Amino acid sequence: MTWSQNYSPLGSIGLSALVAALPIVTLLGLLAFYHVRAQVAALAGLLVAFGVAIFVYQMPLSLTLASAGYGAAFGLFPIGWIILNAIFIYNLTVETGQFRVLQKQVSAMSGDRRIQALLIAFSFGAFIEGAAGFGAPVAISGALLIGLGFRPLEAAKLALIGNTAPVAYGALGTPLITLAKITELDLQLLSSMVGRQLPVFSLIVPFWLIAAQAGWRGMVAVWPACLVAGGSFGLSQFLVSNFIGPMLVDIISAIFSMGAVVVLMKFWRPKDMQQNAVTKDAALEAVPVDGPAWKAWLPWVFLSVFVFLWGLPVIKRALNAWFAPAFEMPLLHKAIMRVPPVVVQPEAESAIFTFNALSATGTALLFAGFFAGVVLGLKPLQIVKVYGRTFWSVRVSLLTIALMLALGFTTKFSGTDTTMGLVMAGTGWWFPFFSPLIGWLGVALTGSDTSSNVLFGNLQKVTAEQLGMSPILMAASNSSGGVMGKMIDAQSIVVAAVATGGHKDSPDAGTVLRSVFWHSVALALLVGVLVMLQAYLWPWMIPTQ
Repeated sequence: MTWSQNYSPLGSIGLSALVAALPIVTLLGLLAFYHVRAQVAALAGLLVAFGVAIFVYQMPLSLTLASAGYGAAFGLFPIGWIILNAIFIYNLTVETGQFRVLQKQVSAMSGDRRIQALLIAFSFGAFIEGAAGFGAPVAISGALLIGLGFRPLEAAKLALIGNTAPVAYGALGTPLITLAKITELDLQLLSSMVGRQLPVFSLIVPFWLIAAQAGWRGMVAVWPACLVAGGSFGLSQFLVSNFIGPMLVDIISAIFSMGAVVVLMKFWRPKDMQQNAVTKDAALEAVPVDGPAWKAWLPWVFLSVFVFLWGLPVIKRALNAWFAPAFEMPLLHKAIMRVPPVVVQPEAESAIFTFNALSATGTALLFAGFFAGVVLGLKPLQIVKVYGRTFWSVRVSLLTIALMLALGFTTKFSGTDTTMGLVMAGTGWWFPFFSPLIGWLGVALTGSDTSSNVLFGNLQKVTAEQLGMSPILMAASNSSGGVMGKMIDAQSIVVAAVATGGHKDSPDAGTVLRSVFWHSVALALLVGVLVMLQAYLWPWMIPTQ
């Protein structure tokens, strides 16, 4: 037996969309305005989603529970698995005292906290996004910034804002590869189109990042560094996406960006140095540090190498051939039908839980951590103890992530998020402006640009064809607009709060959300303006065969 989604259960798409938004309004409202703990807000939002799905959308109870279970499982594996192991690597560097060495070396490149934010939150975060994605950049960048003396809320905010422009090409191009598969549009054309949108924001985001950190005057004082970081990243992003493909865009661009900023620091320094007042941790200072200074970089080198290799198709296929258990979700697989106008013909929604070689990115991080621990001189039992402490410290956060994803998957399989997307898709001449906002909504709801492309990619294509517009432009805009929703999705907010937690002034999820919400909205609106210009004034920017 199958159940077909109904996107207008109340007879009016507008009224249905208002009801469909209740779970998200509940979640964000409790987080942002009532300072409710994240896990409680997520549970409340999930219960509201159950009520809307069952009583308004007439979704069978068994399918509703199965959808939530599928989301919770995905929240723990791979997302929670990635976060756990990313924090584990950071804790290893603290345990061995090597983070203190790294902190001094980064400060030696530039003691200015604004330059440090550019290097870590923007450039290095983009490298991790390109290799891993799925929350790892926010977790790692946030932890690194904390270690350099940034305040916890500031570190969370900068990590989230910095992790925007690279997202569409994250995890070796997974969002666009998925978009091409869903829409049956040419992958290279989609890569090229996104590469003619996001470089504009790759140039803007470093200025925006520092303005959010240090104010307008503080940003103006380091504008050459912002220009070099964003300009080198954006230029490389354009060239690689248009002439090579989507897989290595972030990795190559991030390397160019970091290298360009380091070179700039050899010839230029800001006049008004802003430094962090790093509080010395007596326990950390007491840890003896032996060996050459380059050892401090080994955990991050191992992280980069393992994650990169694990993501290469040839290695991924070999690992999956060895061990990649997959199973159909009971009651859910092929039991829900997606219907027009989201798809041309009704099609059954797949629900297959795949471990993909024990979740490639998270397992790569685990291996990198153990290798780094051994090289840094820790005994196996010590490494295991660090891992145990890491797990205990994030146990509540793992539960929160599971609840957040349970909410997201319930809205996805019930069709409530599609209802909200259809409201925007019905805007006619204004559709190019709202097209990226649909992607923004998808990422804000699901926590993933890939998932947003799965959810709304075909809707974008079908609507564009009905309006006589370019399906390449609109499908690509779903991904480009989606990246701006990454900083406010529940998953990223929790990850940022976890990565910067454990300190007396650590922020809760609601505080983190409030600090970045309007940045996300403003950048998403700017993407809408750009797409409008490309649709009506600059159609020459749209690639063709």
